[in-house]
Amino acid sequence: MTQFTLKQKLSDLKTKKISAVELLNESIEQIEKTEPKIKALITTNFQKALNEAKDADEKIQKGVNLPLLGIPVIIKDNFCVKDLKTTAASKVLENFVPPYDSTVAAKLKKSGAIIIAKANMDAWAHGSSTETSDFGPTKNPWNLNYLPGGSSGGTAASISASQALVGIGSETAGSIRQPASWCGVVGLKPTYGRVSRFGVVAMASSLDSPGPITRCVEDAAIVLQEMAGWDEKDATTSQKGVPNYTKNLENKINNLTIGISDDYFNVVDSEVADKLSQAITVFQKLGAKIKKVSLFPPKYAVAVYTIIQRAEVSSNLARYDGIRYGNSRDYFRDEAERRIMLGTFTLSSGYYDQYYNKALKVRTEIINDFNNAFSKVDLILGPTCPTTAMPLGATKNQAMFGELADLLMEPSSIAGLCGISLPCGFSNNGLPIGLQLIGPQFGEEILLNAAYKFEQETNFHNQMPIL
Repeated sequence: MTQFTLKQKLSDLKTKKISAVELLNESIEQIEKTEPKIKALITTNFQKALNEAKDADEKIQKGVNLPLLGIPVIIKDNFCVKDLKTTAASKVLENFVPPYDSTVAAKLKKSGAIIIAKANMDAWAHGSSTETSDFGPTKNPWNLNYLPGGSSGGTAASISASQALVGIGSETAGSIRQPASWCGVVGLKPTYGRVSRFGVVAMASSLDSPGPITRCVEDAAIVLQEMAGWDEKDATTSQKGVPNYTKNLENKINNLTIGISDDYFNVVDSEVADKLSQAITVFQKLGAKIKKVSLFPPKYAVAVYTIIQRAEVSSNLARYDGIRYGNSRDYFRDEAERRIMLGTFTLSSGYYDQYYNKALKVRTEIINDFNNAFSKVDLILGPTCPTTAMPLGATKNQAMFGELADLLMEPSSIAGLCGISLPCGFSNNGLPIGLQLIGPQFGEEILLNAAYKFEQETNFHNQMPIL
């Protein structure tokens, strides 16, 4: 499991070099070896997964050809999976067992994937550390004294620790890309509406975007292919056709123009800035043109996100009244309570126009600002995070920790754009550093192409933590 990619394992399964049961057992063994150290998972599904692996082997023997047949998948615990406990890492939903699948879970199952575990996360996806989980924090596989990021921190840590080859996360404003950066893996945030939100425990409905977390870019493209597309159960999904995301990965990028904004580099640590400078040189070597662009400073997106996200949290969490889903509202922890209170305030009479409505107007300006930039460049490159992973406990008494950790991703999330984080180096103390590429809406093809070419020119994605 530590030596191969998803594409390689799919080939091995198809040629019968390995069985689905053997591959599943590799995952289970790695989970049993690493889980006591990193605590990336909330619920495991091994017995049912074993039955599904046996069924996958029978299908392979009969020549059935499904895109992810026999592949173990770890999915963030805010995706409903039928008959498998789904908690969103909150004691409010501690014993909630959904009677249906989220669209993402259903599509993965239809493609032949086997869901083997639910990953830890910040409770309700409120945070960027996984320290707000009601079931305890996850630890970073590269250094157990550090955070993995969040809110998809359990998924990113799990893939980094080789517990599986495929992980599924969700992002509202950095929750896929930031933990991917801190854990040294690839995190792909699709365009808003590219992947269905149906059956995902809602955080901020106008922002939430499910996406894959994998070891390499090609694997992310393979998984996105199975997740993407219109869903009649989600009115916010796009009816645009889903392209073949792996078809053009090998294309040269010598005609590509990549934008750089100084405002995205002025707020990062020197080590991060140094590795990004080296990454830019790699893209230039590959033939891409680098062009300076002017973008709104990220601080404006932070203000907009804080208001919009809190308002939508206030609305979405109102349904957890202790009647339909289990435990009562007094099981909410501090972070959820803060967000509910601020969101309710911004939506209240006399303050709606002053805060929420104004934030929506500025959001439109941010969208227009990106559209203007993409009229001049194909992609935008920058650091994923201002720093490498922070030590455990860094979130204590830091109510705005998430907004600061996600500072450089919030603008693109606010605008509904696609983005990807991939490893571009390591700090002096051995922690991963990520770069992000931001593409226009539904620009996943060109985004994946550029990320793939960078990855093939470097070796950072092949380096693994020692556990």
